[in-house]
Amino acid sequence: MLDAILSPEWEYRYYSFDARWNEGEEMASMRNGSGDDWFLLFGPFGAAIKGLAHESSLAGDPSLTAAVKSQVPETFASFLNEPAFSMDELSYCYWKGAEDLSWQKAEHGNTLATGVDDGSTEFLLPLIEPASAYVDFASEYYEIEVPLSAVELIYEQGVLTESLVKSLNPDLSFAEAKVFAAEIGYPCA
Repeated sequence: MLDAILSPEWEYRYYSFDARWNEGEEMASMRNGSGDDWFLLFGPFGAAIKGLAHESSLAGDPSLTAAVKSQVPETFASFLNEPAFSMDELSYCYWKGAEDLSWQKAEHGNTLATGVDDGSTEFLLPLIEPASAYVDFASEYYEIEVPLSAVELIYEQGVLTESLVKSLNPDLSFAEAKVFAAEIGYPCA
């Protein structure tokens, strides 16, 4: 929701979320404009994420793509076969079945690839960092200062109000923000 408020033009957002990606599926994504991305699909099968850190030596490696296709269970077919995810261009992939207790990582078949930086730490760590890290991110990426209290409220899924929107982006109308909230599935006043 934060990126939708800070960057109303979808193509310039760093993070995006679509609560109605496909029937019974939701999709989150990250695109940094420098060639790195990830796509995270949620559905009845569980969740799976594919990422590309374009500077990783694993990026676009056909044997990693083959490993992903052979290791990720068939129940994730909609994830594996989604053209928008560019599954041939990846450097890491994780999945967690609906009944699984932990995430699984696709392992490269070449033992020489063990320990190679696949970029997953750099690009997935922000998903679990505190609100203060997002404030720093917004300052660096969007070159704006956002109030920590507003970011914390969004992190807590506090109801989106006009005053909250205006505290983050005075140029965005509340009507526009409500459209974004509906697409994202975010609670709105």
